[in-house]
Amino acid sequence: MSFLAAHLSRVKPSATLAVTQKARDIRATGRKVMDLSAGEPDFDTPDNIKQAAIDAIRRGETKYPPVPGIVPLREAIAAKFRKENNLDYRPEQVIVGTGGKQILYNAFAATLNPGDEVLIPAPYWVSYPEMVALNRGEARSVECPIETGFRLTPEALEAAITPKTKWLIFNAPSNPSGAAYSAEQLRALADVLLRHPQVWILTDDMYEHLLYTDEPFATIAEVEPRLYDRTLTMNGVSKTYAMTGWRIGYAAGPDVLIKAMTMIQGQQTSGACTIAQWAAVEALTGPQDFVAFSRKAFQERRDLVVSMLNQASGLDCPLPEGAFYVYPSCAGTIGKRAPSGRTIANDEDFVTELLEAEAVAVVHGAAFGLGPNFRISYATSTEVLEESCARIQRFCNALS
Repeated sequence: MSFLAAHLSRVKPSATLAVTQKARDIRATGRKVMDLSAGEPDFDTPDNIKQAAIDAIRRGETKYPPVPGIVPLREAIAAKFRKENNLDYRPEQVIVGTGGKQILYNAFAATLNPGDEVLIPAPYWVSYPEMVALNRGEARSVECPIETGFRLTPEALEAAITPKTKWLIFNAPSNPSGAAYSAEQLRALADVLLRHPQVWILTDDMYEHLLYTDEPFATIAEVEPRLYDRTLTMNGVSKTYAMTGWRIGYAAGPDVLIKAMTMIQGQQTSGACTIAQWAAVEALTGPQDFVAFSRKAFQERRDLVVSMLNQASGLDCPLPEGAFYVYPSCAGTIGKRAPSGRTIANDEDFVTELLEAEAVAVVHGAAFGLGPNFRISYATSTEVLEESCARIQRFCNALS
């Protein structure tokens, strides 16, 4: 009999972290590796945010915080939701966690029973189905192919819902595809959800401020207020303010859910780091110049990468609307022979051969639930992106 819990056998290690480790291993041999696998801004955290953390330390803000977050941060989050999303949440309806992952995990821990289904549009962030599995739920992938712009359609959503469906995870702009939705497109999905009152919505808005379209950002509880009472609206400071290592995510939702998540967090980690929370207060309430600066830089990088990848033989790279990823198809390379002599049978083969031949690390599409594609993060310098894309072009041109 195994000492470990049986449900751990349903969980796979993070594919993105695995690729990052492979890149480290190759780099350790002395080769120059272009690592495009990590979803992390290359910019430093703005100075005013760092100073707020230093000031908090000097004020002695180093004691245990309230489990759901310090009051000034929950007030700042509630004000952000009112100002930017037209959502009216009291601070008591807000919870702060150690990154977005803890928010997601605790929401599932608080609500899932064995057999409950969670719908996850594919391609999806690699951690979603694993978190569902860890909490003994059943992850159900809903394919969103390149023909739909990697977007969930009302027809696909309607067909996927069953009496066992408890949650829909909705992430836009999307990791890994960059797909975004207009208010009109969200309205059509909301109409489906209104017909199925047992389905709750967990909307992951982490890339809200990295949107490159003329359409303003919209979130589903804003578009359809009748879904307010069964929506958990999640966000964080990691991507918008280059604060990945500070580990602050947050969400707002119905009282009953936030209280349950707070109870779990109180027995799990307690409150998030006080210093990071005070830094997040400054991020949300201080100058916002950095947001526009980083959005412009990421959009320029997106355009560069899409242009160069579409010049590579066998690749088809759609133009994403948001986030800092592209999700090109490598269907045109399947069946070809790599420089190693091996035949590329799928997207995992493609990224493995690319890493070995040209030392460029990307993540295969199967890890995100939809192939034959691969994900590139363009959250790195223009110089790195130019060299990486040139290497990818060289690799694709060498296939026979």
